[in-house]
Amino acid sequence: MSRRRAHEDDDSDSDDGRSRSKRHRTENIDIEERLEKLILKVGDKSSASLESNLEGLAAVLEHDIANYKTKIIRILCDVVIGYPDKMTVYTTLVGLLNAKNYTCGGEFIEILVRDLKDVLKACEFEKARYMILFLADLVNCHVVSASSLLSLYDNFIEVCLEDNIPQTRSDWYVHTVLYTLPWVGKELFLNKENEFNKLLVSIQSYLGKRSKTHLHALKVWSSDSPHVQEDRLDCMWAQIKHLQSNAWTERLIRRPYLAFESALQDALQHTLPNIIPPSHHEDALYPLPVVVFRMFDYTDVPDETTVLPGSHSIERFIIDEQLHLTLLLNQYERKDCAATLLMFKEEKIPLNYMIIETVFAQMFRLPNPPTVEIFYHSLILELCKLQPSTMPIVLVQATEMLFSRLDSMNTVCIERFVNWLSYHLSNFQFKWTWEDWSEVLKMDPMAPKAMFVRELLTKCLWLSYHKRIVEMCPDEFASILPAEPRPKFRYHAPDDEIETETMPELMYSLRLTKSIKAKCTPEDVLDFLKEIPNPLDDSVEHTHNPLAIDVFVQTLLNLGAKSFSHSFAAIAKFNKVFKELGSSDEGQQCILKSMYDLWSDHQQMMLVLVNKMMKTNLLSVSAVANWIFSEEMMRDFTRFYVWDTLHASIRKMNKQVNQLQLEVEEMKDKKEEAANKVNDGLDVDENVPTEDDIEALEEKLDTAQSDQKNLFLIIFQRFIMMLSNHIANSETHGQEVNTLWFKWALDRLRQVFLQHHSVVRQYNNTLETLMFTSDIDFHILTVFNEFQALRG
Repeated sequence: MSRRRAHEDDDSDSDDGRSRSKRHRTENIDIEERLEKLILKVGDKSSASLESNLEGLAAVLEHDIANYKTKIIRILCDVVIGYPDKMTVYTTLVGLLNAKNYTCGGEFIEILVRDLKDVLKACEFEKARYMILFLADLVNCHVVSASSLLSLYDNFIEVCLEDNIPQTRSDWYVHTVLYTLPWVGKELFLNKENEFNKLLVSIQSYLGKRSKTHLHALKVWSSDSPHVQEDRLDCMWAQIKHLQSNAWTERLIRRPYLAFESALQDALQHTLPNIIPPSHHEDALYPLPVVVFRMFDYTDVPDETTVLPGSHSIERFIIDEQLHLTLLLNQYERKDCAATLLMFKEEKIPLNYMIIETVFAQMFRLPNPPTVEIFYHSLILELCKLQPSTMPIVLVQATEMLFSRLDSMNTVCIERFVNWLSYHLSNFQFKWTWEDWSEVLKMDPMAPKAMFVRELLTKCLWLSYHKRIVEMCPDEFASILPAEPRPKFRYHAPDDEIETETMPELMYSLRLTKSIKAKCTPEDVLDFLKEIPNPLDDSVEHTHNPLAIDVFVQTLLNLGAKSFSHSFAAIAKFNKVFKELGSSDEGQQCILKSMYDLWSDHQQMMLVLVNKMMKTNLLSVSAVANWIFSEEMMRDFTRFYVWDTLHASIRKMNKQVNQLQLEVEEMKDKKEEAANKVNDGLDVDENVPTEDDIEALEEKLDTAQSDQKNLFLIIFQRFIMMLSNHIANSETHGQEVNTLWFKWALDRLRQVFLQHHSVVRQYNNTLETLMFTSDIDFHILTVFNEFQALRG
């Protein structure tokens, strides 16, 4: 046989080997995918019972554990975080595997504990809570020893003894322990009663000493009637005490492991490694405190066959948590979320009432809802579609309840209530019994109910058109209907040409109108505007010409008044002119004033245009903030669109700073990566950033951070001046300080603190030293103290 033939035979053997190896890898991948699919689907709706599915899956995994142990354990660790709603299903599965393969159970515990330590260090507290609950439930499955779980709890409670930590840190560790007790409390009570009781005494001692300064800032209502608004930890402790009084027995948690008690009870248990909470560091952001939202009690439910569990019953806690978890896990799929909510199996509870309460609880949560507001709006629509005969009835009842309690409702929550109801009504042709709210016609316009109805009608207008809003309301509502959203153009030409010639500003506007219609360039407009004389004192040099600005802004935006798109196109075409006219803060103030004079009857247009001009850098965020607090805006100061505008400016500033911080970090990472390649003798890309590049970007970041700080200082300074003037004037004239206007203004100050707390806290020392000092009025200082207490 020739060498060539022998070589070909060798190649053939090699090809066969590679083919077998490839087939083997493919088969392994197929089996791993099949195992993952089986694990993820267990516990879902099935024709077979859950117990038989678990038993079958455990047998399959035991068979494949020798070859695919690493993959199986990794999947099981991942579902702890990914599928917390099926937690007891997976703890049962782990229990069955541990009973058959003690080593596999030990490796699972080892990896899960390692993951837990990692997420605690990374401050991923929601994931950590799911993992700890999973470990706790493994005690019920005879996988983890009760004594080692109590040791973990003791380590968590010892955090309360640490010095110089925020209260939110100790709150989270205590809350996490309490959160797991409905699942594992009975097992701890039966097996480790003395140690368990000592733990509960330590928790009670901590709860009795903790500060609750933050409570008022996070309440939906300032009044505790008809429902006391409790801090979540206090409410949870009351629920745990209720559970304790019932010998730690509850009836709502699904516990599939009870069906396998004989198989699990003789299993060897594992001792958890010592888990020490990572030390506190300044950058750690612990979950904020929460006030429990209550809307209904048992007297509000007309169906006598169902009973709403009491606020401090453990049943209320378990159902609330399952509903909240369903919302969080399905926040991007409103249809799936609605269907899952309505599939809840407990028959003796008024499910629709609890669902609606849960949705509003998240929507109204302060300082911010867990997800975007529009999710809750669209979810409620889906719920009404799925249960058209019952859900709308509960929703109407809830709406009337909320309306009746508006006098004590937080301003931000009133605004969210308006946003939801306007959206909801827009999907039902704005049909509502408006006559039932006619009481607002006799109220002070600043009264919460009157403000709510007026803002609701305005928001409905944004989602419809003026004639439709007029037609849908009773005639007596005419006095509070929003004005027709038309521009108030200042430079309408009179019929008399002689009169026009005697009014130069009209002539300027007419000439500019003709030029724009003739498709003039921005340069032509700038040349023309320079011809307009400046009405300001010519003895000093000025940075802006208010008449030229007003003529330009009013004329251009009036020409683009047909729609948002027309206005955007006009602004884009004459971007250069806006830049030139608004080159100073005074010039930008004039631009805003002229826009407001034109569109004061069309708040939506005003909001959209200001946002557009901020995004295109034609208006600075500080100019917008100063304009909002200016004298001419005082008549609209309590209108909701004004605060939408202010918070849009803050978000824009924050986004700019965050983006620059990210770019600086990415640039440094690229440079470090390039340096490592050079050290390893590898080729480096040409576009590696230099020290000068990084320094230039860092200077840009410093400027943006300085602007951000300045923005908040402007806002808080203007708030303090305005509120202090009100207080001084009220005291001088012997009038009541706590007027309706004063309440609105204080709530708006509180909103700025709370909604942007993560940014504002960076400037806490500056604010405490320069602005919110002990000599300012206690009403204002109280709001600042509430903000400080938010993070403990």
